[in-house]
Formats: sequence, structure tokens, C-alpha cells
Amino acid sequence: MKSIAIVCGGDSGEYDISVKSAAVVKRNLDPEKFQSWLITVTRKGWLATMADGSQQVVDRNDFSIVENGQKIVFDAVFNAIHGTPGENGPLSGYFELLNIPVTSSGQLTSAITFHKDFCKRIVHSFGVNVAKSVLLNKGDELDEEAIISALGLPVFVKPNNGGSSVGTTKVKHPEELKIAIDIAFREDHQVLVEAFIAGREMACGAMRANGRMIVFPITEVVSKKEFFDYEAKYTAGMADEITPADIEEEAEIAIKATAAELYHLLECKGFVRFDFILTDEELYFLEVNIVPGISEASILPQQAAFMGVSLTSLFNMALDNILTA
Repeated sequence: MKSIAIVCGGDSGEYDISVKSAAVVKRNLDPEKFQSWLITVTRKGWLATMADGSQQVVDRNDFSIVENGQKIVFDAVFNAIHGTPGENGPLSGYFELLNIPVTSSGQLTSAITFHKDFCKRIVHSFGVNVAKSVLLNKGDELDEEAIISALGLPVFVKPNNGGSSVGTTKVKHPEELKIAIDIAFREDHQVLVEAFIAGREMACGAMRANGRMIVFPITEVVSKKEFFDYEAKYTAGMADEITPADIEEEAEIAIKATAAELYHLLECKGFVRFDFILTDEELYFLEVNIVPGISEASILPQQAAFMGVSLTSLFNMALDNILTA
């Protein structure tokens, strides 16, 4: 039986979501194949939750714990941290140094994909459409008129390094721009102001398993809010997630082919979710989530379920990929 560390927590506004995701993984791992422990990682410390409910400090020298007098060095890590440090590279680099396999992408891919501006530039270099945007660094002189002149209105203002739409605002009027930028700067030292693209939001999961590429059914996301913000993502009834999306075959092929190509070109690992905007004429890349939501109600598990793949099977595939590599 393999020993698995399910890492969760982190140091971002996605902490609570991460803890819930880890609990879903814990419940759904095959108990005949895996023995697992929840490891909560924050700047304050790394704590393992033991079988009796007590907590133990993790030995970060070799990422080990002691249970019943026996030292446990994990065979693999299931990464359930949305945000820093699990989705942006530091934790992946740490496990690479220790030669412990992880279900999510490596350090370089994690760092690039989490940095929205870098990721968009790289994806655009592959010939994929992206929205126009302006990157702001904390302390930069703010020229609101120049931003609006370059991008028009509405725009989305978001932390450049972040997820779950935390700190993201849709700006329709010039007087709202500075307020939205200030909100985003509370979450990150960089802010991305992005042109609005009118279209339908599409999500497509992908992963490699058993040496072959799996592209999941496409989901159309229809928010009942102004956009698919944090509340719409995590509040029941605030968004419709339609799987499979009701789109033309040509558009479906384009989305799935683009997702598969970007998975390869960005050197992704494990299951990921690509988000796009589909207009009447074009497909635009929004972002890629290398640690996507994995609750029963999350988009990628919904896509897997439509294919007849249970959470247990999905998580087994993710671990089998790295344990047999």
C-alpha cells in the first residue's frame, strides 16, 4: 500500500477551498491502494493530521512524519493547494529536490501558468488568441486614461498571480477603475487589466493517463452574476455549468484540440482545466488551472462523471501516473 500526502491550505484567499478539496480527495482515494494523510501547509507551519485527529509537525528535511513510532516518508503527493505555494511553483520545486512525485505540474510550468501575464504571452506565441491587457506593478504611476484608451470598457481587473476570481472586478465605468485596481492590489503585487471579450465561457479539462491524452467534455459556464466571480463559483445556484456544452461540432473540435495542444506545449502534468471565451468568430484563451477545483460539484469532476469516470477513478489515475512513471 502506498503512502500518500494530500497537501492543502496555502497562503492565499483560496485556503478554505483548498481544505475542502483535500477532504474530497481523502474521502475518495481507494483505501485498498492508498493510505493517506492530510498535510496543511502555511507560512505558520506544516501540520499533518493523524488518524486520531491530532496534529504533528512535518519534518521538512525529508517531508516525513512519525506514526506509532514508525517514520513515514511518502511515496507521492496529491497536490490540493489552490494558489500559493502549491499552484505557483515553490512547493513543486521542493518536492522535485526531494524526488517525491506530485500529481500536479512541475515547478517551471506552475510558475509560468500562475503568472497570468507571462502565460498569456507564451500562449499567444503559440498562435492562440488572447485578450489585450495591461500589467501594473505596485508603485507604478497609474494612467487610467491610457489604460481605457488601450483596452476600452468594460475591462476585468484581477490579481496577476491568483485564482478563484479572488480580488477580481468587472469595470464598466471610468470612475470604477482605480477602486478595482486597489482591490486587486490587496491580493498581489501585480494587477492585470484585461479587455472584455463578449462571448461564451467554456471550460475543458485534460490529462494524460496510461500514456494517452484524455480531453474531457466541454462545460459552458453561465454565471448569474456579472461574471463568474468567487461567489458564483462557490455558491450553489449562482451559475449554470452545462456539460456537455451545446456548441457546434467545429467549435467543440477547436476547443478540445487547443486544450490538448496547450497541455503538451506548456508541459502540464496531471489533470488541468483550460478556460476559454468562444465568440461567433474566434476562440480566446483565458487561463489554465493546474490545480482545478475537485469537489463533486466542480467543473472537471462533472466532466469526468459525464464520461463515466468517478472521483475515485480520476484520483487513482492521477496517482498511478506518477507512481508508475
